[in-house]
Amino acid sequence: MNEGPDAAEAGFGARMRDHLAEVGEENAAALHAVADLIVQRVVRDGGVLLVAGSGHSMIAVAEAFFRAGGLAAVKPVYSPQLLPLHGAAEATAAERRTGLAAEVLADTGYQESDVLFVFSTSGVNPYPVELARTARERGIPVVAFTSRACSAAAPRRAGGTLAEEADHVIDTLVRPGDASYPENAPVTGPLSSLANTYLWNLLLAAVHDRVKEAGLELPLWRSANMPGGDDANKRFFNRYSPRIPELD
Repeated sequence: MNEGPDAAEAGFGARMRDHLAEVGEENAAALHAVADLIVQRVVRDGGVLLVAGSGHSMIAVAEAFFRAGGLAAVKPVYSPQLLPLHGAAEATAAERRTGLAAEVLADTGYQESDVLFVFSTSGVNPYPVELARTARERGIPVVAFTSRACSAAAPRRAGGTLAEEADHVIDTLVRPGDASYPENAPVTGPLSSLANTYLWNLLLAAVHDRVKEAGLELPLWRSANMPGGDDANKRFFNRYSPRIPELD
């Protein structure tokens, strides 16, 4: 029986790399469509990306918001009660509570030029489903990062799924339960956070290429710990803080 780091690399490491390659290929067309949407809404129309999640999908919200190399026009959509660090049981209860999504979305000061991104692996709880449903009712396009396989296996709690409510679906292809290792009887090695991060950055790369080809400017943060970073970022603080008070 193989044990230790070498076995894990041969098992989980290979599984992870294969999975990321698969999700990149599977979502190529959807990523291109969403990249075009971002160029139009953010770069040309001046909108922002509203980025939401709950539970461990909040990792994707943190990845999207205010980081070196990231898009400056990103507003996190959240409530502390949805973050497990403020109470794991409370976070689970909150994402299953009907009505919370409308309250949180109303506080964002959304505009019709915005785009809502919702990260939810199962995509069945009221919070992500109602976020998407409410946004679309208000004319805001919705992009879902979710797993159709997980949605199919999970109990429906909101009369539908995130994938069914979204305009665009990025499928993480995560298997039900999220765990991926060992391959034949997975109990650990969750892949959803890795897949979300990879797909998000694939999307940013696609947007970058389109903007560059069009001769436009993409508002990207610089590292504050590199020379000139603070000065380069100052204009984005001035530009986006009125819409994104979380930057203050």
